[in-house]
Amino acid sequence: MNLLEKVAKIQPSDFNYILPDELIARFPMAERDSSRLLVYENRKMTHRKFKNISEYLGAQHSLFFNNTKVIPARLYFYKETGALIEFFLFSPISATIEEAMNITYHACWNCAIGNLRKMKDARTLIRKEVFEGKEIEFIVTILDSQSAEFRWNSGHTFAKILNIFGEMPLPPYLKREVEESDKTKYQTVYNQVEGAVAAPTAGLHFTEDLIQNLEKQGVETNFLTLHVGAGTFQPIKTDNIIDHPMHSEQIIVSQENVRNLLKNKKIVAVGTTSLRTLESLYWFGFELLKNPDALFKIEKLVPYQQPIKTLPTAKQALEKVLEIMQKRQINEIIGQTEIMIVPSYSFQICDALITNFHLPSTTLMMLIAAFVGSDWKKIYQEALNKKYRFLSFGDASLLFRKV
Repeated sequence: MNLLEKVAKIQPSDFNYILPDELIARFPMAERDSSRLLVYENRKMTHRKFKNISEYLGAQHSLFFNNTKVIPARLYFYKETGALIEFFLFSPISATIEEAMNITYHACWNCAIGNLRKMKDARTLIRKEVFEGKEIEFIVTILDSQSAEFRWNSGHTFAKILNIFGEMPLPPYLKREVEESDKTKYQTVYNQVEGAVAAPTAGLHFTEDLIQNLEKQGVETNFLTLHVGAGTFQPIKTDNIIDHPMHSEQIIVSQENVRNLLKNKKIVAVGTTSLRTLESLYWFGFELLKNPDALFKIEKLVPYQQPIKTLPTAKQALEKVLEIMQKRQINEIIGQTEIMIVPSYSFQICDALITNFHLPSTTLMMLIAAFVGSDWKKIYQEALNKKYRFLSFGDASLLFRKV
């Protein structure tokens, strides 16, 4: 049986567990690093505070953070009848996220449109807000059931317009209204590149002081980008995991990132988004070794369509990426990834993972199972027994990969 056949037999129900509603953390801790930390290493578990994570990391480790910044991706418009129409931004049309954030006067986005049936024949809605003493008119025209055009009568960038008119896109499972504090609490302290519609939540536990303390004891820190998409909330609705759609997400990796990956340190991904970025980078190197003109676009099943015995080493793949970047004289590469990591995946880059506790029967649970093996059940049962806080604003785990 080849890898693809193994993946085809995976059942989402095999990664289910009972999550009591009272263990879902609906609000963050007052202090970011005061959350709890479950450490899994050598098949043993210990319980600490997140601020104590430095006890498990040293000069032999290299941390990779996702520096994406969550945008206010929920937009609300009202019809004259009072009907509320919601637009949840997914991805820009015909532009990179960076380009889309800096566009003025006009932007087109793929999006989910809530209450669309209320629109009937009407296609345009208008909102007005006074900003810095001037009235801004913000107009949306529905192009089809999954896309819309936005226009505004000022020279502000779309990023600024979203900050004026938009709302932070809290996960639906929190089942609460957005609060003013979410503008900062639902962002990492090191956020930098606007474009995510969900936070890389493992990073929410880090404070600036904690990062500095880790650096002082020799831990290397690196920053790359994956703009988290709305697919992170998407439940699995297919019987066959192969048929589950993985939405493409934009990633940005620098030459410095690649060089640091080649230093032969233990690589620690801060969050599943950083892990997916790093593993996607390996597969880009894999493609470049076959074709130096290959595009940085990793499809979801690529890792399961190759014979494991003939795969290049991580060093070979990363050296090829660095060679191509230097040849093209580019400091950063921008790519797209749909990579799906499930049991039977062969990890090439990451040795450890810092992550929160995820929803049952999701691709994120399958990623955890791929990383630590069947012990995921013991880890989650331990977290449930110890009353850990789950999901985006919940507690964290530090998982060392099963070798």
